[in-house]
Amino acid sequence: MTAKRRYLMCRPTHFAVTYRINPWMDPTAPYDNALAVRQWENLRRVFLDLGHTVDLIDPLPGLPDMVFAANGGTVIDGRALGVQFRDAERADEAPAYAAWFQDNGFEVELPKHTNEGEGDILLAGDLLLAGTGFRTSHASHAETQEFLRRPVITLQLVDPAYYHLDTALCVLDETNVAYLPSAFSPGSQAVLRQLFPNAVIATPEDAAVLGLNAVSDGRNVVLPEQAGNLTEALRQAGYHPIGVDVSELRKAGGGPKCCTLELRP
Repeated sequence: MTAKRRYLMCRPTHFAVTYRINPWMDPTAPYDNALAVRQWENLRRVFLDLGHTVDLIDPLPGLPDMVFAANGGTVIDGRALGVQFRDAERADEAPAYAAWFQDNGFEVELPKHTNEGEGDILLAGDLLLAGTGFRTSHASHAETQEFLRRPVITLQLVDPAYYHLDTALCVLDETNVAYLPSAFSPGSQAVLRQLFPNAVIATPEDAAVLGLNAVSDGRNVVLPEQAGNLTEALRQAGYHPIGVDVSELRKAGGGPKCCTLELRP
């Protein structure tokens, strides 16, 4: 039986694409806030239908990327490591998420180095896979290990399109992942092959629709429905893929995982 998960999400009430801090964003292109809200509501409904719990943090005006709750922190064993964003446009999200963790009984630590939460820090079994190269600083990995008390494996990201680890790698269960090899340095590719010899390898086409920005509960994998090859590969590997359309949120560089922060007691 699949363990039930607890997630934190933020309704995209104020979603917009008004600045450019990653290659996916184009402030000159049209976006549809109402469609983004509908797609997000459907994603939330999928989690609830699977039996998971979804907590909500209030969206704040002027913070269009606050919908991407995965960047709000890393929460393991009741301990919440806060975030420090690279870009000034998102800076005010950090105290909002830290206050939510505090108000909901988590032990909170504020980072001294740039750290963008589960965007770059993913729990895989007893290991923390930690991305660096574009957003989260390498220096933050040491304080992540110290506070969260899990071994950290540093992974070097090399493709600007996959600026967060969760755009290039999805943790499927405690022993396996899916990932795009070309998003990582040669040394990090070698580490991933050693750690996860049975990994599901994504195609560039599936990564390009943020197919790896997926949420897995160990069996069910919620991913963008446009990632057809990855969907089939996951099915063949014994998982149950569930496709969702969050294409409007992809205009800001986000997918299902970006919208979802796991709260681990």
